[in-house]
Amino acid sequence: MTETYSKSRQQAEIAFDNIQTQFFAKNKAVEELDSVAKSREAKTLRLREARLARELDDRVLATSALLAKRAKAR
Repeated sequence: MTETYSKSRQQAEIAFDNIQTQFFAKNKAVEELDSVAKSREAKTLRLREARLARELDDRVLATSALLAKRAKAR
């Protein structure tokens, strides 16, 4: 059984569908942007941790080299 609606009802349904489609498209775009931002933040955190670990290793090596030189000089 197919219902037939008035022309104004049909136009209203079409307009509502268009707005609803736009709404869901915007939500999807926002979700994608959030995902990209979270991914970028996670990568930045990993890189920062790696850099800090490398800098700590460099400091430890430099300190041990200086201590070794002092020990030889005595």
